[in-house]
Amino acid sequence: VQLQASGGGLVQVGGSLRLSCAASGRTFSNYHMGWFRQAPGKEREFVAAISWGAASTVYADSVKGRFTISRDNAKNTVFLQMNSLKPEDTAVYYCAAKTRTRTLIGDLYDYWGQGTLVTVSS
Repeated sequence: VQLQASGGGLVQVGGSLRLSCAASGRTFSNYHMGWFRQAPGKEREFVAAISWGAASTVYADSVKGRFTISRDNAKNTVFLQMNSLKPEDTAVYYCAAKTRTRTLIGDLYDYWGQGTLVTVSS
């Protein structure tokens, strides 16, 4: 699976951004999808995940209530709607895919896309 993330940019505190991740190469609906982020000087951390059929979602506590993950299997795309952004949300955001035979919870993913930078200014 090839993954291409987009939608990052510069936004002010309290603003919103919508990230997209387009997948190609394999049957998209065979994969759970996730978003991760890595801030400067920090380790990569989990943000959100969505099951292959969108029936289940999981969020990090730090983004619950502010971020929403969704997917469109017809368009082979997963989204991350980010609202009420905070300076601590500044990071490079990565999308990732794992086969649906794996559990949704867990950071073991099979494919990773390149990152898209989100900068939240105060």
